[in-house]
Amino acid sequence: MIKTIYLDTETTGLNADDEIVEITIIDDDENILIDTLVKPTSHTEWLGAERVHGISPIDVKNAPTQKEISEQIRNVVRDCKVVIYNAPYDRQYLPELEEATEIKCCMREFAEFNGSRWMSLANAAEMVGYGEDNYHRALQDTLACRAVWKAIQ
Repeated sequence: MIKTIYLDTETTGLNADDEIVEITIIDDDENILIDTLVKPTSHTEWLGAERVHGISPIDVKNAPTQKEISEQIRNVVRDCKVVIYNAPYDRQYLPELEEATEIKCCMREFAEFNGSRWMSLANAAEMVGYGEDNYHRALQDTLACRAVWKAIQ
């Protein structure tokens, strides 16, 4: 059986040239496999995104770069089913996901399951009874994604 893991990132913005500032990957039992801030190499500030997730350039000053943790990410996702809320978004920043067996978009599958339009992770999590309210940090969002995924399986 293929192992299922859950992934979320926080980034410097919403464009293809933005970068990851935080990544979390957990397994099906909520064990943390990766949970780290990430130092961007091209961006020195991201005020709009910082207002959303609260991660500042000072916070990531001593964090590893994505290149420095790339092999670790590859090893964790290798041969796994990776579930991501809005997978196409996160996937654009993570060439490491080529090691995954399968990538599932929890947002799209929840919309199909619910007969609804795509909605925010916070709204989907609330609909399945997941009570966390501290969204826009990778660990909390990964746990919420797992809760939504479990509810629709």
